[in-house]
Amino acid sequence: MRAIFFGTPEFAVPTLDALAREHEIVLVVAQPDKPAGRGMKMQAPAVVVRARELGLTVAQPPKVRDESFLAEVERVAPDVGVVVAYGKILPARLLAISRHGFLNVHASVLPRWRGAAPIQRAIEAGDLATGVTIMRVDEELDHGPMLAVETTEISPQEHTPSLARRLSGMGGEALVRALADLAAGTAVETPQDHAAATYAAKIDKSEGEVRWEEPARKIYDRFRAFDPWPGLFTQAVKLVDVRPAEGEGEPGTILKIDDGVVVATGEAARRIASMQRPGKSRAPAGEVARGLGLRAGDRMP
Repeated sequence: MRAIFFGTPEFAVPTLDALAREHEIVLVVAQPDKPAGRGMKMQAPAVVVRARELGLTVAQPPKVRDESFLAEVERVAPDVGVVVAYGKILPARLLAISRHGFLNVHASVLPRWRGAAPIQRAIEAGDLATGVTIMRVDEELDHGPMLAVETTEISPQEHTPSLARRLSGMGGEALVRALADLAAGTAVETPQDHAAATYAAKIDKSEGEVRWEEPARKIYDRFRAFDPWPGLFTQAVKLVDVRPAEGEGEPGTILKIDDGVVVATGEAARRIASMQRPGKSRAPAGEVARGLGLRAGDRMP
């Protein structure tokens, strides 16, 4: 089939590769380049970089409702549209252009975790399983009927990057299978249970500030979820490596300093193995704590 692909970050690249292997991609659409890195130089999204490597035509419209962009999509006449973490809701006029509509690869088992950050929210919530859903795109957020679901376990120690890599690969292969069913006329579309929907709001940087009054497990789940961004931090340091520990005390109290730092939480304790001060390299947590003049019995700043 002739396909148009909408996607922006690294997560979308495996699906782009899988689609290119099986179908003709007539246009790749991504968000515009943005400044990034310490020098804040303009950088192309991961999907744009890969599309150019594959020799595909790329568009990066500021607005998908622009008449000139919609005319371009009509000109390439796609049979199907594919959306993976593009970053914007597509209008009805755009969705109506392709003969088979648009399919989305979403990184959760819908209707759980609709929205911008399904992987992080699943880990933050302590979920033990998640997956990918291939769904039909409509004008509402992750709302359309499902064509395929693939599941995977989440290790209690797993962080966002490794889960994202696994789900991105699963999503690409699930999409190819769903497109084969769609082309053959054998696809089954199952409506979501909208009453059971939960929402994965976009991550705000402020959410990374550690809340010592929370149970140790909850703090650890947020540490796993917010790796690499925004991380888990206090006013003075970023907590780079957080591990289980024994102990109890007033939440936020330093119980022990050796090569690491053991801190009491609302339930049990956590050991911080390494920390990072603003503008500095990461270092053993005990070394950083002593540099801040901290001792056992003090509260983490």
